Amino acid sequence: MDIVWDGITQAETLHEDAVRTRHALADAAKRYEWPRVFEILTGKPELVNTTRPGGSSLYAPLHQAAHGGAPVEVVQRLIGMFAWRTLQNARGERPVDVAEREGHRHLLGVLAPEHKHKVPLGVLLKLQAQFHAVIRGRPEREVDKHRLRLPELEPLLELDEPNMWFPVPGMYGGFSYRLELAASGPKLISESWCRVVEGSGQMHEITPTGSRLVGEGFV
Repeated sequence: MDIVWDGITQAETLHEDAVRTRHALADAAKRYEWPRVFEILTGKPELVNTTRPGGSSLYAPLHQAAHGGAPVEVVQRLIGMFAWRTLQNARGERPVDVAEREGHRHLLGVLAPEHKHKVPLGVLLKLQAQFHAVIRGRPEREVDKHRLRLPELEPLLELDEPNMWFPVPGMYGGFSYRLELAASGPKLISESWCRVVEGSGQMHEITPTGSRLVGEGFV
């Protein structure tokens, strides 16, 4: 399964069946109905980090587990399905922060983020801002139309291979991006394209201080 940053926030972006499924998942997680949550995620594992269409809290299932003080086994199963411990809600909280706020100390250890790649947070946020500028430099109209949630980079640090795919509705394509670590510092390599437009591809090399176009004309 490809690791996808799902930036969907609005029901209008999705087909009706997809909207119903996401609402059902969000409802089950909010009610702490974990058998139903896992029933949905078994059929749609790509939804493990999604939030309610049109919702304002940006709670993914792992945030709800943290909020409700779910059994450790539930949290471990969600993490085993690639729920990100570094994903933020609308308040900028990770699941571990939610658990701490609600006093669920039994979850703090299992929810503590495990970074497999080391990048200082301040550097990572600068890299993220430059990446967002690159994204807006291409499909800004689609980003605004669909109110897309642009990729956060901290979840990359949880992955063995720090790369993801960010599909953009209306672009018929999107952004493939990967984190590279070197002695000179971290950089992000972004490849973007529209599948129905030959030669639409662009590759950017992104650093905390800027970005440069290093290839184009593919796809």
